[in-house]
Amino acid sequence: MTNPALTVGCFRYDTTRALFDGSVREDGIDVTMETAATLPEIFDRLIRGNEFDVAELGLTFYLRLLETGLPYVALPIFPNRAFRHSCVFVNVHSGITEPGDLAGKTIGEFGTYGQDSGVWAKGILMDEYGFKPERSRWVIGGLERPAAPFDFVPHPHPAEVDVSVAPEGRALGAMLDSGEIDALFSANVPECVLAGSPNVRRLFPDFEPLERDYHRRTGIFPIMHTIVIRRDLLRDRPRLAHGVHRIFSRAKDAAADRYRQNRRLYQVQTMVPWMNALIERNGEEFAEDWWPYGIAANRAALDAILRYHHEQGLTTRRWRIEDVFAAELLDT
Repeated sequence: MTNPALTVGCFRYDTTRALFDGSVREDGIDVTMETAATLPEIFDRLIRGNEFDVAELGLTFYLRLLETGLPYVALPIFPNRAFRHSCVFVNVHSGITEPGDLAGKTIGEFGTYGQDSGVWAKGILMDEYGFKPERSRWVIGGLERPAAPFDFVPHPHPAEVDVSVAPEGRALGAMLDSGEIDALFSANVPECVLAGSPNVRRLFPDFEPLERDYHRRTGIFPIMHTIVIRRDLLRDRPRLAHGVHRIFSRAKDAAADRYRQNRRLYQVQTMVPWMNALIERNGEEFAEDWWPYGIAANRAALDAILRYHHEQGLTTRRWRIEDVFAAELLDT
């Protein structure tokens, strides 16, 4: 008797392409891949509708819901990760030229106070520059279109942190451009920046050297999202955790192999000039597996995000790695 196909909800990345096109398979595991136009849609369908057997979920949403009995458990699979010095944008007329200038300013954040990118940005600024979130005012809303805060997760924040909702009919990108807010912590680059607005710039315009230095010193490649699986599935099929980990790992490795193989042709499959040079420069700083899954290779990043989450008042306890991930994969 064959096992039923797993319904998997996640975004289409390099790391998951081979799952969507079926070029990577695992004996005993059939998957039906689903995605959505935006990541919050996937999260909403998972949290509110339990629509997926396996799905991508932002770490902050997962950690907030752990205390409420979420019927899913995380696997140490990380399809979405990004350095975050680059995600802080400021209005050029705000007087913000360095991190210390954020004190007393009004800062926007998409969807919730403490989105994954915001947790990392705040945490890095706190560790590296003495930033204190309670010294700023925070406005939550949609990035390019007016939107209410996410209604599928709780919105905890410390009592001393001033958090409000964006005015009706206003979006954070436009508010940053006009100076209604002074800064914005955003996983996505605002349209005003892409359009070349003279009113907005990054807090760290030359962010790449800072992010590379941060990686060299800490060993951390920030993790945004994890993969979760239904707890009842693991009870019924205890070997499934390892199978899902293998199939996601093989899909990610297939993507990495494409980059390595494309170097032979000077990356002519991409329109990005000097892609080969970037791959070679990264190879000098990163291990052979520069996008690792599992616990051991990601312990520093996981310890950091769990510490940041608690320090920023988003959970009442400081979760341990052993509390967060499926026991079957703690030795990965």
